[in-house]
Amino acid sequence: MWRCLRPTSAKAIFAARVLIAFALPPLVFAQEAHPGHAIAASTEERAFLDENDAAMTKMMNDMAAKPFGDIDRDFTAMMIPHHQGAIDMAVIELRYGKNEQLRRIAQEIIVDQLQEIDAMKLAIGEAVTTATPAPTQPAPASIPTASSGHHNGMPMTMSPDMK
Repeated sequence: MWRCLRPTSAKAIFAARVLIAFALPPLVFAQEAHPGHAIAASTEERAFLDENDAAMTKMMNDMAAKPFGDIDRDFTAMMIPHHQGAIDMAVIELRYGKNEQLRRIAQEIIVDQLQEIDAMKLAIGEAVTTATPAPTQPAPASIPTASSGHHNGMPMTMSPDMK
């Protein structure tokens, strides 16, 4: 009677196959694109996705800073681009987003992250940048940042509906 309860190598192999059969489909499907992404994006959504992708790429590249040999400077060298990336993404939300609640959150992100960047710079003895309004119009070739202050040679201002 105990013999049938004792696992054999055949039972172990069978159990492993069953486990793989149940575990594999979620892993395979998790790698596939979501159905909503399969639908052709509108021109506006494509612009949003392209700008957001560029902002993320810039943030990740800028965060890969060469160490200074000073933990505090190393921390700020990574965190400032991280915060700037949040600002850039919030600006993109302001350009394309329609949800007023999310647009207000994006505005708060810009203000909060700019303040934190300035606080980090002050903490390590760097000068802070002068505050400029965030850009709200797409740039032709690159994503302007809130700290750049100019777009096509002109000072940036927020449109009246974003104030």
